[in-house]
Amino acid sequence: MPESLKCVVLISGTGTLLQALLDTIDTGGLAATVVAVGADRQAEGITRATSKGIPTFVLPLRKGQDRELWDRDLATAVAQFEPDLVISAGFMKLVGTHFLTQFGGKFINTHPALLPSFPGAHAVRDALEAGVKVTGCTVFAVDEGIDTGPIIAQEAVDVLPHDDEATLHERIKIVERRLLVEVVKNWRKDG
Repeated sequence: MPESLKCVVLISGTGTLLQALLDTIDTGGLAATVVAVGADRQAEGITRATSKGIPTFVLPLRKGQDRELWDRDLATAVAQFEPDLVISAGFMKLVGTHFLTQFGGKFINTHPALLPSFPGAHAVRDALEAGVKVTGCTVFAVDEGIDTGPIIAQEAVDVLPHDDEATLHERIKIVERRLLVEVVKNWRKDG
C-alpha cells in the first residue's frame, strides 16, 4: 500500500467535497490523511472535521484587511501541518503570491465547469445563461489567475432541458466529488 498522502483541505461552506475525501479514506479507498481543515469563516465543513478529530483553523479575510498579511498568515497556518497536498474544496478566497510560492505545484482546486469555459464564482449560472448543452467540472493546479491553472482532470455533465442552477449544480457536485477523489488517489508526493 502506498504511503499516506498528508492533505490540508481548505473550505468555505458545507464541506461535501471534504466529506467525499473522508468517506473514501475511511473505506480504505484512498491512501491519504486529512491532517487539517482550514476555512475563511465558521462553516459546516469545520464541524465535519472537528467531529472526526481533525485539527481545524479559521482565518477570516475581513473587508479592508491587508490581503498580503492574510495570505502570509494562511501560508503559515497550512505549513504547520507539513502537507504533501493542499486542496481547495470550495474555498472561496483567492490566495496570493506568498501562498503560491510556498505551495505552488501542490495546491489544487475544483471548479464546476469545463475550464477554460466559465471561470469565476458563477460558473453554473453562466453556463445556463450561455445555453450550453454540456458543462462539467475541472480539477486544476492553482496559479496566480482566476481558474487559469493547468488542468489535471475534467468530466462532462449534460445540461438537461429542465435544469435550473440548483439542479445542474447538484449533478455537477456529484461528479466533482468523485473526480477530486480520483485526482488525490493518483497524486504523487512529489506533485
